[in-house]
Amino acid sequence: MLDLAIIGGGPAGLTAGLYATRGGLNNVTMFEMGMPGGQITGSSEIENYPGQAEVVSGMDLMQNWPEQCQRFGLKHEMNQVSNVKKVGDIFELTTVDGKTQEAKTVLMATGSVPRRAGFKGEDEFFGRGISTCATCDGFFYKGKEVAVVGGGDSALEEAVYLSKLCSKVYLVHRRDTYRAAPSTIEHMKAASNIEEVTNVDVEEVFGDMSGVLGLKVKSKLTGEIRDLPTPGVFVFVGRNVLNEPIKQEDGSFLCDVNDAGEVIVNLKMQTSVPGLYAAGDIRIDAAKQVVCAAADGATAAVNIIEYIG
Repeated sequence: MLDLAIIGGGPAGLTAGLYATRGGLNNVTMFEMGMPGGQITGSSEIENYPGQAEVVSGMDLMQNWPEQCQRFGLKHEMNQVSNVKKVGDIFELTTVDGKTQEAKTVLMATGSVPRRAGFKGEDEFFGRGISTCATCDGFFYKGKEVAVVGGGDSALEEAVYLSKLCSKVYLVHRRDTYRAAPSTIEHMKAASNIEEVTNVDVEEVFGDMSGVLGLKVKSKLTGEIRDLPTPGVFVFVGRNVLNEPIKQEDGSFLCDVNDAGEVIVNLKMQTSVPGLYAAGDIRIDAAKQVVCAAADGATAAVNIIEYIG
């Protein structure tokens, strides 16, 4: 039986594995289908990770993490966990190959993925002018014009953040009302360099070998096509948390989640089910930054060690 089963091999899962094994747990397995590292390995430039003086790619940032974590006994199983249930005090994990394993504790560190808006050019230019993280990539557009696509809290908050770096921000939304808190809307409207482009559909993001050159939007009222000349497009139309393993046969979840499917945790990363923890992007109010996910993993591991006793 495992002391701890970690589902997910990104910064949260890896750090939890490091702290758990170094802290004395002898039987810890991390389930990750591919190479550990998480979504950040797809980022071309990272310059805001503490202690990392040089700008590096996400792949370079993460390359030493698995070796360091496995040095203390963390096992990596290249398998996908399809279901987790609790039988008495023990968790039963089922993998896609039909095998089952038992564990005293489980850490969900599966993360989330940005929801795609679905417009033409989105896949082609993703990572070459299209981004889903203003904190990560906003600095590269300092003094330039950018566009933000979306109308929720995240979109408006990121538009305000970008307005402090960029010369102009086009806030592109398919409606003329926002799905955001009144205070967030107020902050957005107070920024003099944010232009609201509402009641439009994004027709296309276009560019060349160098990256994005602009986007075309179509008015829902007049059908008019407008070109917005911008090298950066930030898409915030929601995220999909990867919570499939904790879905039960009756459609409920193993632990409490919010309306978006994010796992509800306390400051110890504990869920509503004793022995089940969540860390990183899958949890409520996650900052969606590498350093924060790593901190979540460390916090969870410290408390898991205490829980096992």
